[in-house]
Amino acid sequence: MKQSKKTKSRIYVCHTFYHVYVAILKEMKLQREDANYQKGDIALSEISTKFENLGERLEKTGIFHEVLKLDEKHENFFPELAKYRQNYSNILKHMVNRMIFTKRLPKCEEPYITIDFQAYQDIYVFCDSDPIGYYLNYKKIYYHAVEDGLDCLKNLDDAYVANHGHFKLKAWFSRHNLIFIMNGWGKYCLDMEINDRSVVPTDCPRFVEVPRKPLEQALTSEQKKKMIQAFIEDADTLLEQMKPRSADEEFAMFLTEPHPVDEEARKKVCLDIISKYCQGYRVLIKPHPRDMIDYVKLCPECVVLRGRFPIEVLNMFEGLRVKKAISILTTAMNSMDFVEEKINLGASFWDAYEEPEKHAFNKKAGLSLANEHKVEN
Repeated sequence: MKQSKKTKSRIYVCHTFYHVYVAILKEMKLQREDANYQKGDIALSEISTKFENLGERLEKTGIFHEVLKLDEKHENFFPELAKYRQNYSNILKHMVNRMIFTKRLPKCEEPYITIDFQAYQDIYVFCDSDPIGYYLNYKKIYYHAVEDGLDCLKNLDDAYVANHGHFKLKAWFSRHNLIFIMNGWGKYCLDMEINDRSVVPTDCPRFVEVPRKPLEQALTSEQKKKMIQAFIEDADTLLEQMKPRSADEEFAMFLTEPHPVDEEARKKVCLDIISKYCQGYRVLIKPHPRDMIDYVKLCPECVVLRGRFPIEVLNMFEGLRVKKAISILTTAMNSMDFVEEKINLGASFWDAYEEPEKHAFNKKAGLSLANEHKVEN
């Protein structure tokens, strides 16, 4: 197959609002430091997140050269693939089916992926477990993987959790492009960027530590303004929502998550946390970008922050102050500079609302903390 000429600098493939946030941080670093800086492109895939008008706002900021749409299709879009995803107790039959699936999924995706990835010098893929990871390996195109969320492997290292039975064998197959495993195990994955190596309970020779905080701290005033413009349609309204009504009023913020999957359980989680941890405060609710619950209706006495954006964007505003923030697993809370007290309840908090095995992913796969155990590879 004839290789396309590398005529473009780089592209970031994003599946969530947080992915876009990190892509902007990385692009702005190059803008500050590279004497031969050339703008990169960004591709928004809505396979798991509806970005609404984010693409239009990104275009107006001029941060990227082009804002593209990646029309990935979920594997369920191709019913003929279902037979290869059945679970078999026979490892040989299971591996044969995975090998077939690994080739057929990207073949099915080809008509829908219209971006010429061969033209880019560097490709950064957030969450390469989505079809784009299969596609790039199928096309033998090298790329850089980037962690899905801040320190997300701490709670769910999906590469290992989804493959913990006979992991060494499966990793060998993936490195030879016979099957595909995400997060640094694919043959054409050059490296896997993570924020903090010390919190990841597994090991991969392609892990590269790229801390996010220094990228945030190095932003110029102009770059902060562009970050706000990219994510927040009406910054003045948002600031007004977070302004104290009196000199002694203090805020407590609850960061929601798209878990538990059951919506009624999630509503109860919210109400219980507000009742237990937010008494005496004016309550701010920051819905997760994928959490579609109507919190204005559920909690009419609370201030529900408008807009779908990564919580880290609030660091770009000067003068914001929140006394207390509460989350369950939201690792982004660690980077919220405007918060005094941070309470992370941990996955076990969900035990009262759903069966523990539904959320104790790493534990179920036999993983312990990073500083206690390293998985042999």
